[in-house]
Amino acid sequence: MQSNMAPSGMAVTPHHLASESALSVLRHGGDAIQAMVAAAATIAVAYPHMNGIGGDGFWLIVPPEGEPLAIDASGAAGQRATQAFYAGHAHIPHRGPLAALTVPGTLSGWDEALAVSATLGAAPLPLSRLLADAIRYAADGIPVTQSQASASQSKFQELVDVPGFANTFLPQGTAPQAGSRFCQPTLARTLTRLATEGLDSFYRGGLAQLMADEMQTLGIPITAQDLANHRAQRRVPLKLRHSQGEVFNMTPPTQGLVSLAILGITDHLDMAQANDVQTIHRIVEATKKAFGLRDRYITDPRHVTLPVQSLLEQAPLALLADSIDEQRAAPWGQGKGPGDTVWMGVIDKNGLAVSFIQSIYHEFGSGVVLPESGVLLQNRGAAFSLDPSHLLALMPGKQPFHTLNPAAARLSDGRTMVYGTMGGDGQPQTQAAIFTRHVMQGMPLQAAVCAPRWLLGRTWGQASESLKLEGGFSEETFLALREMGHEVEWLPGLSEATGHAGAILRHANGMLEGAFDPRSNGSAAGF
Repeated sequence: MQSNMAPSGMAVTPHHLASESALSVLRHGGDAIQAMVAAAATIAVAYPHMNGIGGDGFWLIVPPEGEPLAIDASGAAGQRATQAFYAGHAHIPHRGPLAALTVPGTLSGWDEALAVSATLGAAPLPLSRLLADAIRYAADGIPVTQSQASASQSKFQELVDVPGFANTFLPQGTAPQAGSRFCQPTLARTLTRLATEGLDSFYRGGLAQLMADEMQTLGIPITAQDLANHRAQRRVPLKLRHSQGEVFNMTPPTQGLVSLAILGITDHLDMAQANDVQTIHRIVEATKKAFGLRDRYITDPRHVTLPVQSLLEQAPLALLADSIDEQRAAPWGQGKGPGDTVWMGVIDKNGLAVSFIQSIYHEFGSGVVLPESGVLLQNRGAAFSLDPSHLLALMPGKQPFHTLNPAAARLSDGRTMVYGTMGGDGQPQTQAAIFTRHVMQGMPLQAAVCAPRWLLGRTWGQASESLKLEGGFSEETFLALREMGHEVEWLPGLSEATGHAGAILRHANGMLEGAFDPRSNGSAAGF
């Protein structure tokens, strides 16, 4: 499979309708940020088990000149979400009203990103234009993907009795079949209202009050004041100085540190000449080291105890690289687990590049759908701990830990790259696989995305923390990794468990190259 190339604009998403929404905006003079808002709105409708307007988002914006900018559009715990509120619980539930304890932040990120777009000189397109496709797909229906059908079936018993879920996602009382028409008329009305009143009405308007009333009725610990207090935050992204250029990722509360640390550690190893066994072993061992940093330091940025950027200096990364045994796997505890998410990338004709991620955490998030607004609420707050002494201890107004992290790079050969994936603990691992294969080992971009991948840690519905290999690897690779001490298992063929990845390159001559993941329903669309 070859990469798609185009001269004037490129969008890569895990659902082809979202790619087309972005491309339409680019064709009509919009920039990459406006195109991404359109794609984000469409995919919130078309991939509802993976993301939605009731979730969080993160932006990494790389202008053709000047420093990149990040936007943290993740919400904090509501003021009623106290330790006492969860008395009697060993942990925060993953489903239902008690799981929906953080403010949905993603729409604030769309709003903030459009404000950035205006400062970059783009002619503003009306919000009604950017949301038009999403409104139509919600009202008239979209064909159910196999991914949504499978998630609906596998999580049926877990979600069928959660308030609002069955009415929205089980229209005939059963999981929908792939290819059937799926309509979300209540969500369509809310999107139409947002197009008319503005995205800010989700937090500080009549829509916000409606949702706050719905949340109070359902016993959700988020108030109208919590919504009104929320604002997306602009951040200076983390930066890794790599032998091949500069690589950027998201700040805390995300695990962007992990993705950069893996690349920084392996940059001290001979990755260019590594075979499959060496590539997997070195990246997996670097992943364990990077997860150690994450679990020690990453939390709400106001509670982080040291400058995270300092962990990406060459000296500490070299020490971590030196501590890797090239022949034996180190002991491994457990990760943070899976997460359903979408990564999308857009680069426009002027070279403005956007790497974006939007999520509701687990499949269908909390499962709670607000009845009057049609908003499916995330369960990201389940990442909090009810141990008051824990780094991730629940506290009102505190941001939870996020696995989400969009990536970008300015390579020393003049190329700009945006890339990423969904998949919880798998995100930094898949990012490392794509970057290493393409940038370090010279594999063609589409081949680097399509090639078989691995995952250290849990997949959906499993308790196993093993190293999982997709079926495309050889038996010799499997056995060699086992001989090195890895607890190895097979995944069947190409598996969603390893994420829905994608990448776009802007070459030095301005040509754009996009690669999408056959594990998804996506596309790389350009013109």
